Parts: sequence; C-alpha cells; structure tokens
Amino acid sequence: MLYSMKYVVENLNITAKTLRFYEEQGILQNVSRDENGRRVYSKQHIDWISFIRCLRETGMSLAKIKQYMDLFGVGNATFLERQEMLVKHKLEVQKKIEEDLRYLEEINYKIAMYELQKEEVRKNPNHIFKCHGL
Repeated sequence: MLYSMKYVVENLNITAKTLRFYEEQGILQNVSRDENGRRVYSKQHIDWISFIRCLRETGMSLAKIKQYMDLFGVGNATFLERQEMLVKHKLEVQKKIEEDLRYLEEINYKIAMYELQKEEVRKNPNHIFKCHGL
C-alpha cells in the first residue's frame, strides 16, 4: 500500500517541508512518485518516519540519524554498531530525564511554598514571601 504526502502529514504530525528535507538529506530514501509526480510513501517509509521522529523528539541530531540510516543501509555487518548508537542515545535520554525530574522537583517545591503562603499574601500584600531563592 502507498500513502500520499497529505496522509503522512496529517497522520504522523510532520510537515511536508520536513519530509522533503529528510529526502534531500538522504535520511528518507527511495521515495517514489505517482503518475502525477507527487510523492508516495510505502509502509516501510511510514515506519522510518515514525522512527526518525522518535529519535528527533528525544534529541538525536539529524547527523546521528543519518549515520544510523547509512549504517542500516549497509546491512547486518553494522548491527552491533547501530545497537551501540541506540544504547548511547538511550543513556543520554535517561540522563536528560533525570535532570528534568530534578528541575520538576524544584518547581513543585516553589509552587508548594506559594500555596502555603497564598492566604497570608491575600490578607497582607506586604507579606514577606518565605522561600529560598527567588
């Protein structure tokens, strides 16, 4: 089955400009065209686009994605190298999540301090807000 660019854009939450860019950069390869010259995508393209979006959403650079795609094109000889790329990226994503959770804890603490003092500030606009930092 083949899918139109309109279908891909609407169902995969990606822009036509991004699809064309991925194709120009060699990240999305072998895109066919219909009898009217419009791009059409196979199920394999749909799977690749979903995977590319996943990697992009987790912060992987286009250069790294291109490297992965190139390695994939070589075949099973690069199996371990591709796995290692994904393992390294996973560790980077986990580190970022841990950092974000620390930031979230700080924000939650600050919100809790506001909640505790909200009534006092309402009653007394000159109330000195008590919370470390700002």
